Amino acid sequence: MPMDTGRASQNQQPPLIAHIIYQLGMGGLENGLINLVNHMPPDAYRHAIICLKNSTDFKKRLKRNDVDIYPLDKREGQDFGSFVRLYKLLRQLKPAIVHTRNLATIEYQLPALLAGIKGRVHGEHGWDVFDPDGTNIKYQWLRRCIKPSVHRYIPLSSHLENYLRDKIRVPPDKITRICNGVDTSVFYPPKGARAPLPGCPFLFAKNELMIGTVGRMHGVKDQLTLIKAFIRACERQPALKQTLKLIIIGEGPLRQQAIKLLEEKQLIDLAWLPGERNDVADIMRRLDVFILPSRAEGISNTILEAMATALPVIATAVGGNPELVIDGETGRLTKREDFMAMAEKILDYANNEGLRRRHGQSAYERVLREFSLNAMVNRYQAVYDSL
Repeated sequence: MPMDTGRASQNQQPPLIAHIIYQLGMGGLENGLINLVNHMPPDAYRHAIICLKNSTDFKKRLKRNDVDIYPLDKREGQDFGSFVRLYKLLRQLKPAIVHTRNLATIEYQLPALLAGIKGRVHGEHGWDVFDPDGTNIKYQWLRRCIKPSVHRYIPLSSHLENYLRDKIRVPPDKITRICNGVDTSVFYPPKGARAPLPGCPFLFAKNELMIGTVGRMHGVKDQLTLIKAFIRACERQPALKQTLKLIIIGEGPLRQQAIKLLEEKQLIDLAWLPGERNDVADIMRRLDVFILPSRAEGISNTILEAMATALPVIATAVGGNPELVIDGETGRLTKREDFMAMAEKILDYANNEGLRRRHGQSAYERVLREFSLNAMVNRYQAVYDSL
């Protein structure tokens, strides 16, 4: 089985955890995994990352030099060969624990069971694009069928915890909810005037109002609702075209659709959609308002990162978003796909700098108080230790 990187020493003694994900690319789930691996004490556990598909330059965020990455190169659709390849890899690696994440990887608990892995964990980080609210009966039955193979479930939000308990009928003593933590050494409030960014056409002048989002540009993230809200805000208050700017970071099929919508409304010069970037923290520090228009979410890493940057957050009231954004205190909540309501929230912040600052400061204080990265790592380690 080829490795993406070949670094781990076979002489190390700590138990090995094999983390199974769909792809190691830009995303909240993947960022949470990288944070966990980077900050867990090296003498506690070794780590391997198994990707059903492959990995991208996102792997460069790994700070440890003893983590191997294994791509399974899964074909589109049902690829039974990938189950065989995983089984053989697990027999070779002999991990103490296998940790799958989200619907895309849950079936791979079966090769882990057959390979004799003694500790089996499954994490629920958010909803699948084909099941944005957890109502798909087929996926419920799939999770129920896999349930006997899983020793411990880790949902990130109370919404997902309730789903596992009520819909999948997982016993409460097999569920440990762990909220994401944010690395405040990377994401922190700006310390001076905003400087231009490499490759960005904006000057970040003091009078400019920068709004934006970060995430893969596909259906469930619904950046098109943000585009429509931006257009609506400019139509409602045409003078904003002199100061309002939109930044959307991420790659995916919605990117070209978003660009086309902006071009049709002759607003493309007010927006920057560069695709994927590796300087997200720097970009966050140049925003005034962060917006998450998702149709479904678990616990959003990007919301936590925005809060740690002292940004007010406009988010849809789905999944775990209401657990992070306190409406009227750290940001504002809207219904999903409601671009007109989102536009009104944008206008509220655009016309009230004091409100932006108050909500941003409250968000920052809440992150420091309740979403520590160390607390998250300690809770994951406690689950692994229990197995």
